Amino acid sequence: MDTSRLWRILLLVVSGFNALSAVVGGIGLMTPWSLGMPTWWIEDSVFTYVSVGLILLVVVGGTQGLAFVLLLLRRPYAMFANAVAGFGMVIWIYVEVALVPVFSLLQTLYIGTGIAQLALTLACLGVLRRDAGVTAWTRPGIRRRS
Repeated sequence: MDTSRLWRILLLVVSGFNALSAVVGGIGLMTPWSLGMPTWWIEDSVFTYVSVGLILLVVVGGTQGLAFVLLLLRRPYAMFANAVAGFGMVIWIYVEVALVPVFSLLQTLYIGTGIAQLALTLACLGVLRRDAGVTAWTRPGIRRRS
């Protein structure tokens, strides 16, 4: 299998998993006690589980879903959308860790999938190719114009 195809398939799996997880998690947070999280986790913040669920569903799930669909349809902005979605996932988990007083292994999983999404996006863009750093200025036999 061609490595670029493998990177694309892996990126589809990660972005699809992130999108599905964000949608299910967002709906779950908006349903009282469906995820079993006590209210004291966020009672000192400006957020409610409904507002957090909406942000997770619409912002995180929306960008992940858009990134997945654009990649699936091979649209020109698919890599940009995946970079934004991966970075958004990393920020989401970073803020969650900063605000929620309880650690969960899911936080580790999802920051990992966000970082994986960013790394796979770079791989799809070809940064791992042997000649990725070779430009017209550094190839032997090509002279720089003055």
